[in-house]
Amino acid sequence: MRNLYDLLKPLLFRLDAEQAHYLTMGLLQNLSDIPPAHDLMKRIWSGDDEGLSRTVFGLTFRNPIGLAAGFDKDARFIRESALLGFGFVEIGTLTPRPQDGNPKPRLFRLPDDRALINRMGFNNEGVDAAVSRLERLVRPEGLIIGGNIGKNKDTPNDRAVEDYLICLKKLQPWVDYFVVNVSSPNTPGLRELQDKEPLRRLLLTLQDANHRSSRPRPVLLKIAPDLEQGQLNDIVDIAAEASLAGLVATNTTVERQPLVTSPTEWQSVGAGGLSGAPLRERSNNILGYLSRHCPSDLPLIGVGGIDSPESARERLSSGASLIQIYSGLIFAGPGLVKSIKADLRSHPVTN
Repeated sequence: MRNLYDLLKPLLFRLDAEQAHYLTMGLLQNLSDIPPAHDLMKRIWSGDDEGLSRTVFGLTFRNPIGLAAGFDKDARFIRESALLGFGFVEIGTLTPRPQDGNPKPRLFRLPDDRALINRMGFNNEGVDAAVSRLERLVRPEGLIIGGNIGKNKDTPNDRAVEDYLICLKKLQPWVDYFVVNVSSPNTPGLRELQDKEPLRRLLLTLQDANHRSSRPRPVLLKIAPDLEQGQLNDIVDIAAEASLAGLVATNTTVERQPLVTSPTEWQSVGAGGLSGAPLRERSNNILGYLSRHCPSDLPLIGVGGIDSPESARERLSSGASLIQIYSGLIFAGPGLVKSIKADLRSHPVTN
């Protein structure tokens, strides 16, 4: 199956990146409806979870490798993602109302860098559509589902908390944890919510509603890789004050270095967040800083530039309790999760 992906990859890379994504996942969805094909894919791609389970913020993960938010925005491909061997899947980013996102094209590959640039803009069908799918889902055994939540583009920042509360309340019965996304660079003004006082108000309000509910869930915060040391220190303080369950480091970067791709090419792409291999060092440094300065009982999820067993082990060794993948899956193919799991069984990481 990996060889099949290697054969298909040049053809897929000739298509628009967003089109190729939905074509590939649609094909996987159709194949998974055929029992023999479903069983074959699971056997080839899933790999062995033995010895890899861990309990993080009160949840038991069958393995520490997750599918990052953005890949399955609308909870369409949870069953198919489980076939690839993930221990958890994070849907979203979801907003209260459907929105189209930014104009297409808005997802671009930089093959020489094994990187993506996206300016999707929280395109999604809205939280109600996702809830409808989750209600009908026959959840794969042992799979943890997270909900990544945001605000609609036309909601002003001084009312952003209302959007986050809507998503929290509607998703609460159906997901195992939440990630608050204030770090995407593709919604105008969103990153201003990372400033100390707006962030503090947002998280304290969300946690108050969460703890008052009959089904409180772990709430985590996803941060940008472009924060200064003082901002990171503020986030550590706010995480403690708001009793967050963890931090996710990191989202995409607005920086464009280091890149092998020529400036002419990447400048022609325009604005957007950069993900993939060039983000590896930056994200790892942010996670390492947080690991040194956060309380030992505050779990960290590492994401950004993880595209090999070596980069996965590096992030776990730097203090991550769990890791997430997105761009790496595009460039390395569906066998990536299995290869990381095999490596972790051979070279266990303790932190």
